[in-house]
Amino acid sequence: MCVALPGTVIEKKNGYAIVDFSGNRVKARTGFVDVEVGDPVLVHAGCVLQKLSKNESDDLTELMKEVGAF
Repeated sequence: MCVALPGTVIEKKNGYAIVDFSGNRVKARTGFVDVEVGDPVLVHAGCVLQKLSKNESDDLTELMKEVGAF
């Protein structure tokens, strides 16, 4: 099973975003998703899959902590 993880865009340029995951920073392609700095997003396999609301991001982060993914 593959899981997309929630993170926050901290930088954006040239079709990529730097996404922060609780202190870990990853470069992810933005592709078809228009993101801005500060947006909560789901990332899988180096690609931003979708933007999330703040509530969705918080809920997913809590869930990941509960199952030990973070």
